[in-house]
Amino acid sequence: MAQGRRVERMAALIRREVSDLLINGIKDERVHNGMVSITHADVAGDLQHCRIFVSVLGSDADRQLVLDGLKAAAPYVKGELGRRLKMRRTPEVVFLLDKGLERGTTVLGLLGRLESERLERGEVPEGTGAEGEGEASGEDSNGD
Repeated sequence: MAQGRRVERMAALIRREVSDLLINGIKDERVHNGMVSITHADVAGDLQHCRIFVSVLGSDADRQLVLDGLKAAAPYVKGELGRRLKMRRTPEVVFLLDKGLERGTTVLGLLGRLESERLERGEVPEGTGAEGEGEASGEDSNGD
């Protein structure tokens, strides 16, 4: 259990330091093409490998440019992590695109579209729309 907490703590430290490096340290213009945020850092149990997931707000071309810039800056990031965290062996850093936020946005858009189509047709399932709430509150007030 102690090993797991250590890995989680190291992942949180790496995520914080890499976020700081994105703002102040990495000078590559490709990295600043879109709005970049670190969503997750996954550190291996032996602390030798680290996958850093990034989310990029922008077009597909911007995403690819940012990923190329981050991959080019990976040796610099590894060196800075070693200096800042004072680790004996710094993990190998790999940047990956996190598509979870995009998928979530897509799903929310689809759910919104489905809801609007149901409302247009008048197909509101019981207990989920305005019609169900009015009937339920009316029955409760009668006391019958």
